[in-house]
Amino acid sequence: MSAPRVVLVGPMGVGKTTVGRLLAERLDVGFRDTDTDIEQRAAQPISEIFVNHGEDHFRALEREAVRLAVTEHTGVLALGGGAVISEENRELLSGLPVVFLDMEVGEAVKRVGLDAPRPLLTINPRKQWRDLMGQRRPLYQQVARATVTTGGLDPEQVAQAVLDALEPSTT
Repeated sequence: MSAPRVVLVGPMGVGKTTVGRLLAERLDVGFRDTDTDIEQRAAQPISEIFVNHGEDHFRALEREAVRLAVTEHTGVLALGGGAVISEENRELLSGLPVVFLDMEVGEAVKRVGLDAPRPLLTINPRKQWRDLMGQRRPLYQQVARATVTTGGLDPEQVAQAVLDALEPSTT
């Protein structure tokens, strides 16, 4: 059975897509992002899926996207920020080289912004982000083989930290 070389998890705005692309380039493998998969399959942005169909529908699409990506993709895989809330997804990640990209709320506000189209951060974004991370951080830690804190690092440095954290399993 094939499996991704690296799986990135973490909150929205932490840089999973940017870092994932850099890692894929360094490892000479493909890159896949489950949020992009969902948007392509649904033919609409995630924010519209939330508005038009609700979070439960989105989470069902996300579970399917994660299942397909974990079983089909052999490169670097980035998961949406909430993918870990699904027990099914956490089971799929068991034994895989998962890295939790972590950041603090101040960094999140800088990166995500207060007016970005993030459906779960529409009212009081700082409090919502803290609440989401309070719920999700233990789940990220549960599935991760390693944690990389991104504060003060540029994407290249984060990518190197991920590789260092997973040595020798990724090379």
